[in-house]
Amino acid sequence: MSGFTATKRNMRARFMDRMATGLFWGIGLLILLLIFWLLYTIMHKGLPEITPKFLVDLPDEIEAGGGIGPMLFNSFYVLILSLIFSIPIGVGAGIYMAEYAPANKFTEGLRICVEALSSVPSIVFGMLGLAIFAEYFGIGLTIIGGSISLAFLNLPMLTRVTEEAIRAVPNDLRNASYALGSTRFQCIRTVVLPVAMNAIVTGVCLVAGRAFGESAVIILTAGLSTSGEMWDFSLFAPGETLAVHLWYVQSEAIVEDARQIADKSAAVLVFVVLLINMVFRIPLWFNNRKLKR
Repeated sequence: MSGFTATKRNMRARFMDRMATGLFWGIGLLILLLIFWLLYTIMHKGLPEITPKFLVDLPDEIEAGGGIGPMLFNSFYVLILSLIFSIPIGVGAGIYMAEYAPANKFTEGLRICVEALSSVPSIVFGMLGLAIFAEYFGIGLTIIGGSISLAFLNLPMLTRVTEEAIRAVPNDLRNASYALGSTRFQCIRTVVLPVAMNAIVTGVCLVAGRAFGESAVIILTAGLSTSGEMWDFSLFAPGETLAVHLWYVQSEAIVEDARQIADKSAAVLVFVVLLINMVFRIPLWFNNRKLKR
């Protein structure tokens, strides 16, 4: 009787396993179909109409045929500056929280604050940047203000991702490194960071894509205009980005081809975000090959 009961339980367990497997496969396929549908909807309207002239020309407020050159340049410029500001501080803070911070109430409170900041709406960071750079320092709406404000937006997420990635490294690897005579810094540099690098780079990729497509922070801290030059490296120039230009063209522009400009700008924005994800995957491939050797 007990053998029959065990067989029945095994059959029920196998049936539930097949049901769960089919359910998760279905959910995965549904998500993939939704993603491909969204990409197709955005890309097929604007991507075939994009020309090199559109990517490098100046925008036009009155006549049709304007381009997105300065906004596209500002998008990359602001993104690079924000990553320069946020990566060293965010990764360093994550390393401190995981490896050096004592296990006490202050550290737990600090961790809760970082997690809370990760969920704060971006408009709040935009208002903070506006108060600091435009009102307190009086430098107006500039690229430097938008870049640092974006860095503020990215720091909490980057810190948490780095901390969790480092905590996920097995302690056996650390103990083996210490047994060979390594100091804590040597252990972190040669053992912990290489193992955690995949997750850290993924976190950087996420904040980079978020920063490139951010609009609320840029509107409040970098403005709705450019200097009118294609390659303006001045940190104190207005810094309208592609995401902000897309919002402006879609909602307030009066040019007759505003809809076409919006479609093409959306396609470029999505394509660049996908390209950023691909570029950030290259270090992961090299790191995986290095770890396998």
